[in-house]
Amino acid sequence: MGVEFGLLGPVAAWDGGSVLPLGAPRHREVLGRLLVARGRVVTVDRLVADLWEEAPPAGAVGAVRTFVAALRRALEPARPARQPSRLLVTDGPGYFLRAGREAVDARRFEEAVAAAAGAPPHTAVALWRDALALWRGPVLADFPDASWPRAERARLESLRLDAVERRADALVATGAAHEAVADLRGHVVAHPHRQDGWILLAGALDRAGRRGEALETLGRARAALAGAVGPGGSRDAVDRAERRILGAAGSAPEPAGTTDSLWERTAAAWNRSVPARSSARLHATAGLLRDLAVTGAGGLEEARRHRRDLVAAAEATGDAELAARIIGSYDVPAVWTRADSPDDVRALSRAAARAAAELGPAAPAALRARLLSVVAVESRGDATADAPLPRAADAPVTEPWRRRAGLAADEAVRIARRLADPRLLAFALNGAFMQSFATCGSAARRDALGGELVRLAVDHELPGHELLGRIVRLQALAGLGDLAAAEGEAGEIDRLAHRNDRPLAGVFTAWYRALRTCGTEGWGAARPRYDQALAATADCGMPGLADGAAALVAVVPAMLGDGLPDPDDFARLDAGPYRPWLTPLLLAASGAREEARRALGTVPRPPHDLLQEALWCLLARAAAAVDHRPVLLRARGELSAARSEQAGAGSGLVSFGPVARHLSAVEEALGRGAAGTEV
Repeated sequence: MGVEFGLLGPVAAWDGGSVLPLGAPRHREVLGRLLVARGRVVTVDRLVADLWEEAPPAGAVGAVRTFVAALRRALEPARPARQPSRLLVTDGPGYFLRAGREAVDARRFEEAVAAAAGAPPHTAVALWRDALALWRGPVLADFPDASWPRAERARLESLRLDAVERRADALVATGAAHEAVADLRGHVVAHPHRQDGWILLAGALDRAGRRGEALETLGRARAALAGAVGPGGSRDAVDRAERRILGAAGSAPEPAGTTDSLWERTAAAWNRSVPARSSARLHATAGLLRDLAVTGAGGLEEARRHRRDLVAAAEATGDAELAARIIGSYDVPAVWTRADSPDDVRALSRAAARAAAELGPAAPAALRARLLSVVAVESRGDATADAPLPRAADAPVTEPWRRRAGLAADEAVRIARRLADPRLLAFALNGAFMQSFATCGSAARRDALGGELVRLAVDHELPGHELLGRIVRLQALAGLGDLAAAEGEAGEIDRLAHRNDRPLAGVFTAWYRALRTCGTEGWGAARPRYDQALAATADCGMPGLADGAAALVAVVPAMLGDGLPDPDDFARLDAGPYRPWLTPLLLAASGAREEARRALGTVPRPPHDLLQEALWCLLARAAAAVDHRPVLLRARGELSAARSEQAGAGSGLVSFGPVARHLSAVEEALGRGAAGTEV
């Protein structure tokens, strides 16, 4: 990560988590002044005027230069003598600090605040929490009386107070009113003139069932705000809050209150009006789960869990057509080819196949297409992990389940086209995407599928499937090496995700931008971006994407070169589902040649998914290192169709460089005449 800087508290610097000794107060003050400048040059004269606000002493300019020299030694203790500093840089008449936004706690706080502001409540709560956790004390706490940081201190403190209040508002929206009350009580005591704090506290108390305390709080707010000026007048705002709590006739609730109230009234009316065990409840639940799945990590996990129960409940009714409609209703766009819950998707695929078989050819065409689309979408993941890698002389294996899933996708697309049903076609194309990995080198086909999805979704206002189509294109274009076009898709994805409250889409663009940075600026520049992508993925509710991702990232530098990875880099990493294909390579790298050969002799063939080219390259590198000819021959055969692509980049996660380069290495290894003994 390099050196990181802190001004949300005492001025500090860290390198790899270790605190750097910055020296005397004047040294820290110079660093603080440069941090506040946000990468702009601060002249020596300006530093002198800021450090000695009254009358600078004789020799102040020399003193500043001495402070700078000491700071440079502290920040870069290993820098050779007479080599220019890469962090604290001299520029003309002054100095500037070369620190990216991610290296300064205040800048990271601002970015977290911006992300939280546009996120749905469950996601926002975590983002606000992480943003506020960056604060170690008052801004530039070492220099409370200095004039130069006043404007920046006031700005950041205002952002912090807003963050406290907005986190509390998000907590209330997620049903955690009691936690919001605890936070807001201390907030209004410390900042009694903040009108929003009082009103939020009263609202949280009311939502927590403590109406008397809520009204008492508003009385205290009137006293505290007496004479204060706020938007619309503090007394008017407090009066409106009181009317909302009392439910007075003719009150004018604010928009958030209107939405919450409408939801609660409608839900209550539904429960009163719809009989228990009515099939309408199953249909409504299916629609709600479909919407819940796109709200963020928490919603996705809940939807996944409840969907399984919903299907079981529908099948338990004994009504085959009802069960089929419930099973086929979940057309949530799916982009990652490794299942988050393999057991669940296998069960859902089997349930859809059972429903289609039970209804038979007399089933409505649209319903049959939906069931076939479920089969195609959910038939993903490593369903053949127990199948050993076939010998080079063996014919390729076509698994019956994969053939059935591919045929299901094809038939679903044909039916949807015949019916001219755009939403049904979007669902069917999602299934076609999931079944587009029969061989390596499918990026061009996936780019075409993604393009059709985008056009269809734009024409018929299907924002979820437009996002899916653009993510599919982003991945495919990266695999084809067209990073400029892929970047255009990434920008559109971010725009659509913000406009339509789809926070999980940002996880995929974060990964892509790390991949792009690696390709254009090198591994060193990409590493911080990968750390950010891994952190976002850890909490995204998609274990199929998150598990083992750190190990894939760790192997990138070695795969971009010609050598073997350092096994020590993987000592603390869980390779998760990628362990079978990493293990031979790490054994070879550690010198365990025979163990590596035995592992290659039993390794499963990589699954037909977004990372199949990358995993074949891992096997090829290991096989070349230990002269395992059968795997080299099989890797050559599998990878040949992807010769023009970038290995792994089609996933949008990592790239191991051109497939052609890896094929050349395979040819070189085979040409050495190593007669690898089959094991």
